[in-house]
Amino acid sequence: MRFLHFIAILAFSAPCLLAGTAQAGAYEDMLQAIRVDDEKTIANLLQRGLDVDTVSPQGETLLMLATREGKPSVVKIILSARPRLHLRNPLGESALMLAAIMGHTEIARLLIDAGAPVSQSGWTPLMYAAARDRVDIGRLLIAKGANVNATAENGTTALMMAAREGHLPMLLLLLEHGADAKYVSPYGHSALGLAEDRGHKEIEAVLRKAGVEE
Repeated sequence: MRFLHFIAILAFSAPCLLAGTAQAGAYEDMLQAIRVDDEKTIANLLQRGLDVDTVSPQGETLLMLATREGKPSVVKIILSARPRLHLRNPLGESALMLAAIMGHTEIARLLIDAGAPVSQSGWTPLMYAAARDRVDIGRLLIAKGANVNATAENGTTALMMAAREGHLPMLLLLLEHGADAKYVSPYGHSALGLAEDRGHKEIEAVLRKAGVEE
């Protein structure tokens, strides 16, 4: 009886193992297709049932991987399979955040048009755009309603990121759209203080003109 029971378990589990192996193989094929812009293979794998929200060992979805690669045409195909746009990797980064910090404007536009969240708890796409002076992406985010005064867990704002890194164009954009130049984080940090620490004199002058005092 035990032998027959073992055979029954083996017979049941074998298709599952084969399916798992096939799925793993399909995922590897997908990764390669993303790398080389093989749009036909990408579409075919998704049509055959590969989960569009499958994550890599590093916790990144197909959409995040295509965004990192800077491939708008691939992103379009993946978006057509309706991935969950709010998903984040273990570092708390969404696909839109990756597009923002890497300066992939066309991909950012595709993600925003598809409904990717422009405001969220914690670090935001606008903060990531501010960190690298991605003004075009900043405009897209603000036009879609991104909160210019959102704060990260440590109290940082997009304006503080722009001031810290010396990004005057982004700083001016944020101020134009209502960023609070006088805000001080719970840890005592401010945009002016960060600009002073880094020696960004032009940034300091703009902030003081906006009414910020020592």
